[in-house]
Amino acid sequence: MAQVKIRAKTGRPLGTRASRRLRATGLVPAVVYGRGSEPQHVAVDHHELAMSLKAEGASRGLIDLEIDGVDAVPTLIKAIDRHPFRNLIRHVDFLKVSLSETVETEVTVHFVGTPAGAREGGILTPALHSVRIEALPTQIPSAVEVDVSELEVNDGLRVSDLPVIEGVTYLEDPEALLVSVSPPTIEVEPEPEEVEGEEGEEGEEGEDAEGVGESEGEAGGDGE
Repeated sequence: MAQVKIRAKTGRPLGTRASRRLRATGLVPAVVYGRGSEPQHVAVDHHELAMSLKAEGASRGLIDLEIDGVDAVPTLIKAIDRHPFRNLIRHVDFLKVSLSETVETEVTVHFVGTPAGAREGGILTPALHSVRIEALPTQIPSAVEVDVSELEVNDGLRVSDLPVIEGVTYLEDPEALLVSVSPPTIEVEPEPEEVEGEEGEEGEEGEDAEGVGESEGEAGGDGE
């Protein structure tokens, strides 16, 4: 798990308007809580935070929060409020943790390889994109890799099939579906619809045409 350090400053003003003004200066309002201490309202640099979170698994792993330049406090990010359509972070919750006590968190599942069933048109269908685990903060994996290369069509893997990682306990139901290979979708083309009466109408028209021809011939004969 990547471990990153982020600087934070206390003393930020509270309230919606104050938070908006803070964001306008390139800072992100945040709160630090946990381990029996009073919540601390802090501000972190948006660019520093965004770059730190690009480290693999940083958003779910251990982050050393350096508050007002003193010794870093080990934390986990419990919540990130992102702007709905802009690449902006609006608020962060940091949870203080102990390096000697296990914590519960979520880690991303990475599916590795191409399913054997893909040769028959099978489609890899993940049921879970992340799983809940319990581990020491220093043993939280950046992600859990799952090999899906041997899966045939209609095959699947369950939580119980996840790889064993030292110090990590999976908290999901062992029988919960993790991923499967669905059969290809077969599109059935609709048959062309027949319009009732078309054949009969054509027959009637043919008969009418023949009748007209006979009448015209008879009329011509009379004229001659």
